Amino acid sequence: MLTVAAFAASLSASVPVQAQTVSDDVVKIGVIVDMTGVYSGNGGKAVVVASQMAVEDFGGTVLGKPVEVVSADYQNKVDITSSTVRRWFEQDKVDMVVESTDSASAIAIQKLGADRKRITIAAGSASTALTNAECSPYGIHYVYDTYALATGTGRAVVQEGGKKWFFLTADYAFGHSLEKNTSDIVKEMGGTVVGAVRHPLNTNDFASYLLQAQSSGADVVALANAGTDFSTSLKQAQEFGLTASGTQSIAAMLVFLSDLKALGPDVAKGVKFTTGFYWDYNDETRAFSQRFFKRFGTMPTDIQAGAYSAVTTYLNTVKAVGSDDADKVRAHLRTVTINDFFAKDGKIRDDGRMVHEMYLAEAKTPAESKSAWDLAKVLRPIPGNDAYLPLERSTCPLVKKP
Repeated sequence: MLTVAAFAASLSASVPVQAQTVSDDVVKIGVIVDMTGVYSGNGGKAVVVASQMAVEDFGGTVLGKPVEVVSADYQNKVDITSSTVRRWFEQDKVDMVVESTDSASAIAIQKLGADRKRITIAAGSASTALTNAECSPYGIHYVYDTYALATGTGRAVVQEGGKKWFFLTADYAFGHSLEKNTSDIVKEMGGTVVGAVRHPLNTNDFASYLLQAQSSGADVVALANAGTDFSTSLKQAQEFGLTASGTQSIAAMLVFLSDLKALGPDVAKGVKFTTGFYWDYNDETRAFSQRFFKRFGTMPTDIQAGAYSAVTTYLNTVKAVGSDDADKVRAHLRTVTINDFFAKDGKIRDDGRMVHEMYLAEAKTPAESKSAWDLAKVLRPIPGNDAYLPLERSTCPLVKKP
């Protein structure tokens, strides 16, 4: 297993000594997140903290130049995202942007990165459009995506007998992508989709949607949403007695540690989900997570841990190529293998997808949970090549077809 230092050394050893160039004498990283809204718990200010930790652990400089982190709240609005990132690129000379967590905003960032020749890393958004129709020569999709979520959770639920599905879906790019990817898996495995309903972001009352789910005849009600939308819909589903009859079950398509903490084991118990990281998985994940807890007061979600890994990978690559030039950085990222506490044998493909091991997990019952953050258990790892869309099926125009 490579430590951060060993990873840096392996990168440095793989390229010849060359002139070192850093634009504007500083490497500037922009972190744009939802700090106060529906996704503030799973991403939020903690992504900024994780990025700052990565810079500090790297030593605060690269190629003898300082590394700075700037941050902003995009307020779940694409126009704010676009204007902020455009200003970062054009006026503030930001070299790389890490985003969390809205897919529509991530697509907008990726387009700006392609236009301005800047590296952009999607650490929290999930839509597979980022590595398909909307792919970019400078864009990287790092933590997870809707195909991996569908592959892990969808397959597990169908294998356990859940054949007829109804979707309660967030009505924007992420939700649409998650519903489609999961529907494809369900149908591929012999199941059917009997209906779907879509709700706006940040919905408080799911009553009408849940009534449609109850009367749909489905044996699985899939919550294709995230953040507080997921937490609220799951709570209200239980209040409605949606699973009380034993004829319907809930499939949670995107669950974060912050959701499990907010819900508690009494509500979340038994929910299966797919994740890219769990803090208590092994000694490496625990060591990082304990440091993060001391800094921020919570255990990290997969987005927060992934952001640390992504920033570290970027800085290692800048050091390896001797430049923050985006073309050189992106070219070298195609050649590296990422092994740290977050990613195992991670590879960044031509479509921008960072392929790494995922995990099928389950929320613990009150009896199983032994401490405040002992909220889930990993049932099994999912190899990266099984979790993610095969490259030959990508519609990204950057992918060379045989």
